[in-house]
Amino acid sequence: MKKSDFPVDRVRRFLEPGPIVLVSSRRGERTNIMTLGWHTVLEFSPSLIGLMISAGNHSFEMIRGSRECVVNLPTTALTDTVVRIGNTSGAQIDKFAEFGLTALPAAEVGAPLIGECHANFECRLHEDALVDRYNFFIFEVVKAHVAPRPKHPETLHYTGDGVFMVSGRVVSRRSLFRPGML
Repeated sequence: MKKSDFPVDRVRRFLEPGPIVLVSSRRGERTNIMTLGWHTVLEFSPSLIGLMISAGNHSFEMIRGSRECVVNLPTTALTDTVVRIGNTSGAQIDKFAEFGLTALPAAEVGAPLIGECHANFECRLHEDALVDRYNFFIFEVVKAHVAPRPKHPETLHYTGDGVFMVSGRVVSRRSLFRPGML
């Protein structure tokens, strides 16, 4: 999937609706992927996002130690893979190999991009003051890669109990929009 550079201060377009993401990490020679639904956009410029990563998750120490990750945006084409990744531990398996995903080199961080995802957001730890108390990491998106089409990809939104919703139709209200309001 060919991607082009994308302004990091606009990644909220892909993250604000709350899609499920795949977070890839690297520590030393080991890589991992985790399924994550607990994230939020915190600031536009610099582009800051918050991720809640459970301390019991294999990725927690990898990301805490490396201080970086890649937030990858899968589409509905990867639904079964997203669920399977979330049901396994990278402590026992190589998830890239197990699930047939392509680890691509990132431009700014050591963690790999997932080639099959619609978008990849390279992140560096910006603030760790909330990690010990809440498992909440604040990352700065330092590089963004987004496929040009589709403009509005179908993404997964977790509703609990193994059920997902798919992003719905696009509704434009550009005529009512005032910059800086949303």
